[in-house]
Amino acid sequence: MDLAGLVDAVAAPGGLVGLERLTESLVAMEGRRTSIIDGLRQGRAASWDEIGRACGMTRQGATRRWSKQVHAGSFGAAAEAYRRGRPGYPQSAVEFAVPRRAKRVLDLGAGTGKFTELLVAAGLDVVAVEPSEQMRAQLAAAVPGAAVRSGSAESIPLPDASVDAVVVAQAWHWVDTALAVPEVARVLRPGGALSLVWNIRDHAEPWVALLDNVLHQHTRQEIDTEPALPSPFEQVERTEIRWRHPLTRGELLDMVASRSYVIVLPEQERAQLLGEVEELLDSHPDLKGRDELSMPYITRCTRALRA
Repeated sequence: MDLAGLVDAVAAPGGLVGLERLTESLVAMEGRRTSIIDGLRQGRAASWDEIGRACGMTRQGATRRWSKQVHAGSFGAAAEAYRRGRPGYPQSAVEFAVPRRAKRVLDLGAGTGKFTELLVAAGLDVVAVEPSEQMRAQLAAAVPGAAVRSGSAESIPLPDASVDAVVVAQAWHWVDTALAVPEVARVLRPGGALSLVWNIRDHAEPWVALLDNVLHQHTRQEIDTEPALPSPFEQVERTEIRWRHPLTRGELLDMVASRSYVIVLPEQERAQLLGEVEELLDSHPDLKGRDELSMPYITRCTRALRA
């Protein structure tokens, strides 16, 4: 059966039933296409130019359409480096993000559990939801006190009105907010808090600015760390926390290797970038000869209440 015949067979009932069947088929095919593109990019088997041509579009059109999804799904390949190299969060971020009355908290897009462990240490009943299997394995090993579930911001595996607070640390910029906002509102009890948290390296320190120039020579990821939150969320509050994260030279290299835009680089370009970071560590007067380093961070937090 040729393609036209296959389409006719799917839509054969006609009317609303045929339309529904065609729509379900298109959704399934689009999911499969995204999966193929993800595999091609993860395996460095095709360039964006080649993917664009295969999809009947330009390179720019293909990257606009799929690069965010590919980057978001890339972390599993570097889960161990992510756990070793990514910073934790200051305790005051937990105090801001989770209201005192909260008992049960959802850590959404929990990654390897950097924020989860602080929530558990605060004595909260914590459910951690993470889409990546490799990241969940790191999370479960690091934070045995949390209930770890497979899921995403667009499809949360919890019942309605089942948590007092939802925290999304270093992940809200990856989600489809049109789907995530109503899902978060669904699982939150009325008056519950949604808190969004980001760690941002403080570029006011000269060597950090130089490091970021190296990291972003291929691409510059602009993250909105003060996003608007639509209804049913209200009473939006924000805060910034300045702090320093102690880390070793190896942990800094792991932090670099776990960035999504580094993970998806072709092998040669990734090795070159990591070599340039090592050269900075070996040559900058604030870093040269030191294994114990201190990375300055600004943690930006947004909190809103569900109406």
